[in-house]
Formats: sequence, C-alpha cells, structure tokens
Amino acid sequence: MARKKKTDGEKKPEGLQPNAHILGAGQVQPQIITDTLEKNFMPYAMSIILSRAIPEIDGFKPSHRKLLYTMYLMGLLNGPRTKSANIVGRTMQLNPHGDAAIYETMVRLTRGNEALLHPYVDSKGNFGKAYSKNMAYAASRYTEAKLDKLCAELFRDIDKDTVDFVPNYDNSMKEPTLFPVTFPSVLVNSNTGIAAGMASNICSFNLNEICETTIALIKNPDHDISETLKAPDFSGGGILLYDKAKLDEIYKTGRGSIRVRAQYTYDKANNCIDVTQIPPSTTCEAIIDKIIELAKGGKLKEISDIRDETDKSGLKITIDLKRGVDPEKLMTKLFQKTPLEDPTACNFNILIGGVPKVLGVGEILEEWLGFRSECIKRRTAFNLKKAEDRLHLLLGLQKILLDIDKAIKIIRQTEEEAEVAPNLMIGFGIDEIQAEYVAEIKLRHLNREYILKRLADIEDLEKTIEDMKDILAHKARIQKIIIAELQDVMKKYGQERKTEILYDYAESVEDAAEEIPDYPVRLFFTREGYFKKITPQSLRMSGQHKLKENDCIIAEKDATNAIDLLFFSDRYQAYKAKAADFEDSKTSLLGDYIPTKLGFDAGESCLYMAATTDYKGYMLFFFENGKVAKVDLASYATKTNRKKLLNAYSDKSPLVAAYAVTEEEDFVIRSTSGRLLIFSSGAIASKTTKNTQGVAVMNLKKGHRVAGVVPYSEGMFAKPQRYKTKTLPSAGAVLSAEDAGEQLSF
Repeated sequence: MARKKKTDGEKKPEGLQPNAHILGAGQVQPQIITDTLEKNFMPYAMSIILSRAIPEIDGFKPSHRKLLYTMYLMGLLNGPRTKSANIVGRTMQLNPHGDAAIYETMVRLTRGNEALLHPYVDSKGNFGKAYSKNMAYAASRYTEAKLDKLCAELFRDIDKDTVDFVPNYDNSMKEPTLFPVTFPSVLVNSNTGIAAGMASNICSFNLNEICETTIALIKNPDHDISETLKAPDFSGGGILLYDKAKLDEIYKTGRGSIRVRAQYTYDKANNCIDVTQIPPSTTCEAIIDKIIELAKGGKLKEISDIRDETDKSGLKITIDLKRGVDPEKLMTKLFQKTPLEDPTACNFNILIGGVPKVLGVGEILEEWLGFRSECIKRRTAFNLKKAEDRLHLLLGLQKILLDIDKAIKIIRQTEEEAEVAPNLMIGFGIDEIQAEYVAEIKLRHLNREYILKRLADIEDLEKTIEDMKDILAHKARIQKIIIAELQDVMKKYGQERKTEILYDYAESVEDAAEEIPDYPVRLFFTREGYFKKITPQSLRMSGQHKLKENDCIIAEKDATNAIDLLFFSDRYQAYKAKAADFEDSKTSLLGDYIPTKLGFDAGESCLYMAATTDYKGYMLFFFENGKVAKVDLASYATKTNRKKLLNAYSDKSPLVAAYAVTEEEDFVIRSTSGRLLIFSSGAIASKTTKNTQGVAVMNLKKGHRVAGVVPYSEGMFAKPQRYKTKTLPSAGAVLSAEDAGEQLSF
C-alpha cells in the first residue's frame, strides 16, 4: 500500500516538533569564560599533566608503567617472548586507550627501535628505527616481545609493599603507582612529553656514570656532579660538543641545550663520506632533505650525490664527493648548515608527589634517594613483620616441645574440632595463632627431631629481626644497602659510553664560510635603488649605462667580489649582503632592485650603499637639523649571519646624506639659506652606538635646513678658507663673488 504523502498544509503532530519539550532550546546562553576554563579546561589540563605527559621519579609515565607491569604479570620477565598483540590486549585491562596508542608506546621501549640507551623490552621483528621517520614498525600481530633483563631492577620486591597500589579504571585489579627501581632510571633513559602549558624533555645519561654519581652524593652531599657525570649519553651515539658552562647550568637548573654532531668516516677509495651516527633530535630523512635543498640552491657544489644506505647493519648516509673536495672542510660546512650538528634541549620536568617540578640533576638524585630509601624501609618493615610472625609461631612450638605427649593427649581427648585450639591454649598458655599453628602440624612431624630443627630457627630469626630493626633505625644502614644495589646494577648492566665527548671542538672547528671566488669588480648604485656589479672586462666593452627615467648613479666603487655591502633604507634600517650574492651584470641592464633582492619591508626604499672588507673606518650621517653622526663601521659587523640591522642610524631628524670613510675627509655642507661650510670628519669623535643623534656642526637660521652634502675636492672653491672654521658649530659663509658663477651640483 502506498504511503500517503504529507501535503504542505499538514502539520507535524505536537509530540514530534523538534526540541518542543526542551525549555530554551536553540537559545545562546552567555557563560563566564573563567567558569568555563575552570570546569572544562582545568580538569583536562591536570589530567594530561598528572596522568599522561610528565614522568615521575621512577622514570616512567603511566602508559609505560601499565604496559611493563602487564608484561610482568604475564610472566614475561623470565619466560619466552609472546606476540605483541597479546601484550597489547592484556594491557588494555589497565590502560583504557586504544590498542594503537599502547603498541606505539611499546615500540619506543624496545631494543629494536633503538630509542633508549637501556631498552626495557627485548623484541623480535620490525619495530622501526628512532632515527628514521620512514622506517615504520610492523603490526603487532607480526612482532614478539618480552621484558629485558634490566626490568628485574624495576620489579624487585614489588610484592613486598615497597610501593602503593591503586585500583585500575574499572576497579577489577590493582596496579602500582610507581616502580621500586633500584637505580635512577629517570636519568638513564630519555623521556619526552608535552602537556598543557608545560613540557618535559629528559636526556639520557650513562648508567655507570649515574650510579657512580649517586654513590658519590650519598657519601658526600657536596660532591661536584661534573666530576663523575661527564655528559649525556645517547642511544644513537654521535659526538657531544663539550661546553662546561652549559652542562653545569643543566646540572644545576635542569634547563639548557647541548650540541651533538654526527659521526662519520671518509671512504677514500670511493671518494665518499659515510655518516653512521646522527644527533638524537633529528632523522636521516631530515638531513638528506636539507643537503639536497642546499645543493639545489647552489650552496653545496662539492656534493655529486647523497643516498640512504641504511640496512640491517645500522644507519648509513652516503655522500658522494666531487673530485678534489676536502672531506673535512665539507663536513665542517655541513655541521653548520644542516642537522648533522643539532642542539638537544633539556627540560628536566618531573612529577614529585603529584606536583610538576623542574629540577637539576643533583635535586633529581636527591629526590630519588628519598624515594628509594622509603622503598627499602617499606620492604624491611614487610620482612620484619613476616619474621616476627614466624618467630611468634616458633615460640609457641617451643612450649609444645616441653611435653609433646600432652599435646597429643589434648587433641585426642577433644571431641569437637573447633575446641582443639582453645584446649591447646589452656594446656600450654599459648595464644590462638600459636595454637592453630600447632594444631595444623602433620602427624608425621610430631617427632622431636622435626620440632628441634624448627626451634633452631628461633635464634637466627631473632638476629634477623634485630638487624632489620637496626636498619629501620639508622639512615646509614639504608644508604649502604642503596650503594650495594647500585654497585650490583653497574656490574650487571653497565656499558661503555656510546656518545663521544669532543672537548677541544672550538679549536678544531674552522670557519665553514662558503668559499667565495674573489675577482675585481666595479659597483654601481643608483638613486632609485638599483645595484650593478660589473667586471672590468665587461665594463671596457660596454657602452652607456641603462637607467630608469630620471634615475642617476649616486655611488660607484672599485672592489672585489668578496666585499661586504651595507644598504641603508629610509626606515632607519641597514641590510647586509655580499657582492657575491649578486650576479655579474652589464651596463645594458638595469641591475638588481635592492628592496626586492634583500627583502625590504613593504614601501621601504634604499637610500645609500657602503662597501667594506674589514669594517674599519666610519659611517658619517648628515641630518637636516645640522647635526652629523660619526659611527664606527665595526658597529655594523655581526658575529652571526644577520641580514637586517634595526636602528642603523638616528631617526630624530631626516637624513640628507651618508658616506663611508676609511680615513678623515672633508665635506661641503650646504644649507637652504645658501651658506656653505667645509667640514672635516676628524673634528668630531666617533661613537659605537649606531643610532646616536650626532653633534651639531652647522648652525641654521630659523626655517632653514641642510640641503646637500658632497665630498670636498681641491679646486672646488677659489678661496676655500672662507668656508672653513676653527670651531663647531658654525653658520658657514655665503658664496663669494669668485665662486658665485660656479654651478653647485648638490
């Protein structure tokens, strides 16, 4: 039967009207943003800080701890490997996140991934590589894993009340809040996490060095950490550039940065460089991409090819060199221009008692010692209780020894089973626990030999109990136990450093500046901001300069291709470049437009050009208000390769002219009132501050300003003394009759 179509005139039944029963549905209700943040964002932020991103004093995040504890419960500490999928599935009893997140956590902990200095998971199969983003790990159904031997130190005495246990998310089982680690694992393996408003980035240290440092701090709290803890040690090796000041800062504050460079070898037979170890903060793909980018840009002309030859034997990036290239000089350049040398940031942010704190190495080890001491106290207290309970039972058995036949008689004459223990309590003066223990002894053990052997344990138990009480009463005893455990860990799991330390790198590293071909050139700069670099040969064969309409050349200089250039803009900024940055030009071309070539700000124009090779000499700035600023050219030299300098000259008065001079020179200053002044640059002192206002040189009448400035040359005036003065500032002099007929071009 066909369904009846609803016509436009029909209405929906009242009960089917959307949101008809919800009061205020569809209306926007204003909310106070602070309330929203407090109710919605703050609980989320606290959750990811406390339960996800920041590691605790045992060195683990909750996701790590849940995974490793599940593997421990599965018997994977001593048993054979099992499929990773089984581990992931079981871990979901503790970790409510999906299987992909759990497996990804597991991958990083494996030996096969090579992310950790001391892996926690012994793996079989493809788990990818930490140094490559393209080498993906296999699915969990293909790989196998078990706990590494080192994990015995994570779970030692975990069943002896050494740490607290809490219910899992569905209250079906218990899980530890921390692991009772016997060594400072928080500093032995690297750990990274990003939370809300904070992050953590803990680098790894050599196990032997960390244990030695901890022992030294136990013996002497004022121990200098740098004496035993040389530097961080990374799973991927590399070469650490030793900077004592920076390392001391990291050891003290927990924050800082260290530089690590790649390890390489030169294959002379094939004329190639093989990179086998890279910094921990980069990947082989990032390095290759950067080198290719530089080669395409013409900045690495020494390289003919680069490829990734990583295989089962390990990481290998091969760089083929062109004939005659010095490999050491090339690597020095690559260290400066590519991630083959990369900084590794340190931010030792750790949860201490549920509170995130950024701590130095000494403070972290102090917190760990406090935590480990508490674990030993709790273990000792647990064992003490067990020993005291055992002693209590044996003391009851000792009383039975006085008359075994009496005990048998009491048991045989007792009609009801429930009355056996009470009757023994009455017959021998023992308590209920002791009576139950005696009553449970097998008939075959009711002989004098068996009981005497049990009673022989009483003396040993009493000594053990006294020893454990002494441990709990004396801090020094606990410290000796910690030292012994640390020495045992070093003996079992210690290994040589993987990361080499380079102490004298400042002397061995040469300036890797690109070799610039040096040859004579002539530089031209126009009023409209165009620049030309022309070789003498081209200049001799060329004709008249091609210029834009109404443009003219305002500066030209004989120089070389390696000279440094400074271009001053109308926004009080200077832009640095080298002549080599510009292609050789011809007089028939307009040249390079400087604002476009050097990336000037929108609407910014170029006014003046200065050229220098050694930054010796001065910059002279002439302003409309009659002041002249003399600035050392060295003020524009920068250690870093900066392209833009702010506050390059004073903005207090409009600039009329600027000149770079290497020695004192004379200049002619003309004012709008028609007066001239011959001024010597040696008359004023130089300043190192680039935007200095300068000193008054020319006195101006009200309403007048400086109109132009040109260098003075002999023969320019009939009587030049007329325009010179012994004191500054000076008003200058009007043109004499002899000079009135001359045409002034400024």
